[in-house]
Amino acid sequence: MSHAAIANNQAIPHAEGQQHPIRLYLVVWFWLFVLSTCSYLVDYFGFQGYLRWFLILLFMLVKAGLIVAIFMHMAWERRTLICAILLPPVAVLVFVGIMVFEANYTLFTRLDFFGAGS
Repeated sequence: MSHAAIANNQAIPHAEGQQHPIRLYLVVWFWLFVLSTCSYLVDYFGFQGYLRWFLILLFMLVKAGLIVAIFMHMAWERRTLICAILLPPVAVLVFVGIMVFEANYTLFTRLDFFGAGS
């Protein structure tokens, strides 16, 4: 930008984007490390069955939530969070509901047409 442009009060372009303090990223990395350690400890302590799978999935979902919220900057943008994170699972659940309804209809139609069998 030249001195003449500054003297004529022309706008100086600013860099776009949002800067967050480095402390936020360090805290998130710390919690990701802690959650990963807890996930590995589930196997180390030998949990079995549903408790094991519940804990592994819980730690996985919390880590994914931290990554999406902080590193993808969705914690500060509610519309983006709704459109990118909440709408696809809702759409999948709607389609699963439609498939369940269709499967029951097909089953009852076959039972009615072919009979219950011998």
